[in-house]
Amino acid sequence: MSTSTDEISQGSGTSEPVHGGEDGVDGLRASVRLAPVVLAGGSGSRLWPMSREQYPKQLIGVLGPDSLLQATVGRMKGFAIEAGLAGAPIVVCGDEHRFVTAEQLRTNGVDARIVVEPVRRDTAPALTLAAAAACADGEDAIVIAMPADHAIADVDAFQRAIALAVEHAQDGAITTLGVPPTRPDTGFGYIKLGAGLGAGAHRIERFVEKPVAELAAQYLASGQYWWNSGIFVVRASVWLSTLRTLQPAMHDACVLAHAQGTTDGPFFRPGADAFKQSPSDSIDYAVMERLWSKEGLPTGVVVPLEAGWSDLGSWDAVWGAMDKDADGNVARGRVVFEGATSSFAHSDGRLVACVGVTNVVVVETADAVLVADRSRVQDVKGLVSRIRAQHAPEADAHRKVQRPWGYYDSIDHGDRFQVKRIVVHPGGRLSLQLHHHRAEHWVVVRGTALVTRGDEQFTLSENQSTFIPLGVTHRLENPGKLPLELIEVQSGSYLGEDDIVRFDDTYGRA
Repeated sequence: MSTSTDEISQGSGTSEPVHGGEDGVDGLRASVRLAPVVLAGGSGSRLWPMSREQYPKQLIGVLGPDSLLQATVGRMKGFAIEAGLAGAPIVVCGDEHRFVTAEQLRTNGVDARIVVEPVRRDTAPALTLAAAAACADGEDAIVIAMPADHAIADVDAFQRAIALAVEHAQDGAITTLGVPPTRPDTGFGYIKLGAGLGAGAHRIERFVEKPVAELAAQYLASGQYWWNSGIFVVRASVWLSTLRTLQPAMHDACVLAHAQGTTDGPFFRPGADAFKQSPSDSIDYAVMERLWSKEGLPTGVVVPLEAGWSDLGSWDAVWGAMDKDADGNVARGRVVFEGATSSFAHSDGRLVACVGVTNVVVVETADAVLVADRSRVQDVKGLVSRIRAQHAPEADAHRKVQRPWGYYDSIDHGDRFQVKRIVVHPGGRLSLQLHHHRAEHWVVVRGTALVTRGDEQFTLSENQSTFIPLGVTHRLENPGKLPLELIEVQSGSYLGEDDIVRFDDTYGRA
């Protein structure tokens, strides 16, 4: 994926114009190359306790069995990938989420290019890495950049809006999708509409910060403001040249990081030292709000997105995006309502019963329960900050932790012991490792385990067990065709996950 910095900055020129409009993908000519880009680098706090720092909302099934990441990638099917107009999607994510991201895409049969950010630098550098990737190998694709954590109810309407945005991007504009507002919401940024361009599109007059309630009501009444969806469509070379003019330090750092990047299995790793030199900023602040600051910059264009869009920025937004019963309630999992109205309840396992409540959110997980007034759900972010300040593990991780080889669930713990349920995928292989402070007992519940212990190697089947003494190198593998499930009992003076010395690892963690 490496390309010289000059080639990336200049791109490869323009192609034949496209004509999408209301015809969607059928109106796009085959000469147009599209690069779906999913920005999946967010962290989780607003949808706590389902989302956590190590398992943010784009990786959880907020609205259904698919995660928001899987749904985001999926809504481009039939528009770009199957029509032969684009290569594999480019997914930009953080290092700590790369394995779960890859596994979710693999589960859905998606062959994505996964760009791993060495550190978080917000959406503008993330898009720049993706644009550099889209310019590699002489390509100059039109980038369709989408946050991984939004919901779209009407995929056909979404694809029609994208087709119109591609048409303007082909002409050199930086295009965004704006959502005509339905209420005076103070949680969104707004776009003020400029001159009409046909088919519902407008020039962008300016971007507006999240307003206070009175101002949001004025925006709604005027009909001249749309919500900012955070979805952008732009030719890769146009984005890079614009960034070089407006944010030269960011441009140079990101392009150099891409040129120094290396491939690690399914992951592309930009140069870490170069990328760390990039300023941290959003697409809006870094570029969109500055398009009118100098001569010769691209036109900003907004096209309407009327497709049941939601950024799912709170539990109230999740409630609003889902089907409700006759009393306005939403239930997910084992939930019973009795005399309740306008409430949301989610259960990961235990029965949740809500009696006589109104406008309440209840979210149950294996290790935490949230109860909140729907009008106060924006305060959840502050609550998580308080939990993190107390060094409580519930702020950052679930009891069930995903790993590239499978997952483990910490089912019990106490003074000097911890019990885990471990599931290893077929072909999965833990690292060759040792622990300085704990010993481990393994009992196979299902499947076959291949165990390395010191100089020994042997297999265990159901109902068999073994002991791993403190300080002895060991490895667990699943050589079978079915998942391997075992119970691990740890004992020792320190049981933290950082008491691991890795000697060899299939997944590059050694």
